[in-house]
Amino acid sequence: MFVYLFFRVQVFIFRLLPYAVIYGLSDFLWFLLYIVIGYRRKVVESNLVRSFPGMSSKERRKVTRRFYRNLTDLLVESIKGFSMSEKQIKKRFVVKNADVFEPYIARKKSVIAVTAHTGNWEWGILSAPFYTKMVSVGLYKPLANKRLDSYLKRNRCRTGSNLTSIYLTAISFERYMNESSLIMMVADQSPSNIRKSFWVNFLGNDTACLHGPEKYAKIYDLPVFYFNVHRFKRGHYEVEFFPISENPRAETDGAITAAYMVKLEEYIRKNPSNWLWSHRRWKHTRK
Repeated sequence: MFVYLFFRVQVFIFRLLPYAVIYGLSDFLWFLLYIVIGYRRKVVESNLVRSFPGMSSKERRKVTRRFYRNLTDLLVESIKGFSMSEKQIKKRFVVKNADVFEPYIARKKSVIAVTAHTGNWEWGILSAPFYTKMVSVGLYKPLANKRLDSYLKRNRCRTGSNLTSIYLTAISFERYMNESSLIMMVADQSPSNIRKSFWVNFLGNDTACLHGPEKYAKIYDLPVFYFNVHRFKRGHYEVEFFPISENPRAETDGAITAAYMVKLEEYIRKNPSNWLWSHRRWKHTRK
């Protein structure tokens, strides 16, 4: 109960604060996490070394500093998102080519859109209904705190999106696949089921990848798109969708996953500080 009430108080306070103030708070959190605490510094630095072996130590420090700036901005923006209006969301989160889905809407066809932990992915579920007539569906991992999880889900769905648990993925696809739905999945986590994983070379590392997006694309014959959330200035993001597979059942096993990871790697190499380097992406090795 305390955690839930504390979070609700934070949301209320952030509702009253202008963006200049919340980014001032982000600057303080940056100093706290990066300078004082060194939150997951070893994980971040190890990931950067193995991904960019040719990068100088000076450049790695620069990327690391910017990454923590990205991280603390994401923290305060996520809380601010619980009180943002439609006008504020559309001003700060722009989808460049949502018209790419018009042919699928006309055919009442659903699609899968895979993304990663780049930019502010949290605002994506809020903005989706403003840019497409498709039913917006986001798969997420529920919190252990049921009261807080219920509040977060209800608030994130207030603009018209639907959130469904990753533990109900199969049921969710059965429910939404015939409604011309945009099914969004964050697919760059380290997989829990290593036996079913697809393996690819990603950022120079042998990498285990989630099998879910490709699996359901083939089961239901759903086209697959990749989209990245790019920060072009502080507090402002743009999204662009890229086709990965129009005919997934014709693809060889692992091809869709590999194509997604190639697009993600291209983005990370151009914008290295915008990815979530603090997670342990390479904790598995191929046996």
